[in-house]
Amino acid sequence: MANVNIKFNGKDFLLSCEDGQEEHLEELALYLNEKYTNLKNSLGNIGESKLLLITSISVLDEYYETKKKLDIQKKEINKITERFKELKSLVYNYRDLKEKEISELSKKQDNLKNEIEINRNNYETLVDKTTLELENFIKRNDPDSKIQ
Repeated sequence: MANVNIKFNGKDFLLSCEDGQEEHLEELALYLNEKYTNLKNSLGNIGESKLLLITSISVLDEYYETKKKLDIQKKEINKITERFKELKSLVYNYRDLKEKEISELSKKQDNLKNEIEINRNNYETLVDKTTLELENFIKRNDPDSKIQ
């Protein structure tokens, strides 16, 4: 335990605190003394006990107001966190849906390419066959041709 000498209301006090907490205790004492002095200057000499009580209540009021604001902020952060989780889930669902659509479109594209290739081959075969039949027809019906 460490000992810290602090000054409050013009008087010295020796207080103990955990090792390493000396600076923090001095800051708290300085803040409390400042608060006490400001109230003493604004309220006048109303007695040390009453002034200490008013100072304590004033500090507690600040503490509770800060705590309420912090609680409100925590609730807001929790709401934002939940909203973020919802949005994250929506994004992942949307991504999965789009990946599925892309996969399906890719399959359709492959099928269409295959169908086009088959139709192209069929077309070439048909053109070749038709050309051959036309040539044969022409040969059969050509008056100059010796084969009839």
